[in-house]
Amino acid sequence: MAIVYDSYRHDPAASGLLPLLAVGRPERTVAWRGAQAVSAAQFLAHVQQVAACLPTASAAVNLCEDRYAFLVAFCAIALRGQANLLPSSRVPQAVMEVMAAHPGSYALGELALDPAPQGYRRMPVLDAPALGSDMTAPLIPADQVVAIGYTSGSTGVPKAYPKTWRSFHASNAGNLRALGAVVGARFDVVATVPPQHMYGMETSVLLPLLGDVGVHAARPFFPADVADALAQTEGPRVLVITPIHLRALIEARVVLPPIAAMVSATAPMPPELAAAAEQRFGAPLLEVFGSTETCVIASRRAAADEPWTLYDGVHLHPQPDGTLVEAPQLAQPITLADIVALQDDGRRFRLCGRHADLLEIAGKRASLGDLTRRLLAVPGVQDGVVFQLDGDAIGVKRIAALAVAPGLDEQAILDALRHSVEPVFLPRPLRLVDTLPRNETGKLPRAALLDLIGR
Repeated sequence: MAIVYDSYRHDPAASGLLPLLAVGRPERTVAWRGAQAVSAAQFLAHVQQVAACLPTASAAVNLCEDRYAFLVAFCAIALRGQANLLPSSRVPQAVMEVMAAHPGSYALGELALDPAPQGYRRMPVLDAPALGSDMTAPLIPADQVVAIGYTSGSTGVPKAYPKTWRSFHASNAGNLRALGAVVGARFDVVATVPPQHMYGMETSVLLPLLGDVGVHAARPFFPADVADALAQTEGPRVLVITPIHLRALIEARVVLPPIAAMVSATAPMPPELAAAAEQRFGAPLLEVFGSTETCVIASRRAAADEPWTLYDGVHLHPQPDGTLVEAPQLAQPITLADIVALQDDGRRFRLCGRHADLLEIAGKRASLGDLTRRLLAVPGVQDGVVFQLDGDAIGVKRIAALAVAPGLDEQAILDALRHSVEPVFLPRPLRLVDTLPRNETGKLPRAALLDLIGR
């Protein structure tokens, strides 16, 4: 196993290498396992212990459930010159498809899985003694692909996007500046999202590696678990969450320890929900805008319904079918399907929807995002989504909706929608379901929606 150590402290990038830990003080807290702080010296010892056990390969699927185990595995895989494969889901079929696309890859996790993917390796018990106070952080080639992220599949088949260590350093710098302006340079993170998702990767893996940040190992789901995880950290505390998790947290009326900020992504944050969260928990809510393709490129205070502010070095170029993005973390510009309206000499923008979400029927226009917002505003609707079906035999694409609304029927919801929605945009069919098929980050894979609607 070849590991390069930080002997280029003054300018490691000049050598084509970048540090694994940008803040490398041996005593600084990288993670929290329960209420126990894990130092950088202990963390690096665990990374080296796991790296020594890994086989020769080009890539590995990181299946770790525990966030600290994921963090250790991520770095161990990278130190072996391999890429962390991050499928859009950890269900066996998704894992199998990703491994098939990378012949010779293996899977790594901390649990005894049954059934386990072919070539699955279980991590050893992390018992290596901490390194000494003279430890130096390993360096990784800046252009090494350390991760391959996959889109969620909400608009079709998941797509792969390689990420180099240089690009992760660049994207993380924007997140550190945005959060640092709100909470300062040192803070602890509790995240409800999985580290395999790019949002979770940026906020709960890269921040503790490349900033003076500690991350809690848990991925709390229930409101009481969120409160417990926050209480086990030292602070200032940053809660990384999604709109659906945040709504559940407010409705549970749980009492949280003092938090310095909340961060949200994966779905649009309704301004009224953001305002309720800020009032309830006494902390600002920062909504970030990004994608698997680009990583985070902008942020805003959602409670004020502000325009998005671009990160330093990011430039947007509106196109007929989307927006061309230039960013420090991108080797070349990438076109997103989002339609934006630029403001303030291009430093800020309003999001107008996605090209594929824009509808024009009988000379009238609407967007799926706005129709979904109006569905959710119907009293009694707890969750819902409006989407467009595939074309029928003559190419007509009908509008459909799924709603979670105990006590209501389809006709009552349609009657309520008639007050704010043009008749041509009323969803037909509209089906009531017990729950929407949201994935771990709250997104809705299109294939699952079509299954529920019967298409």
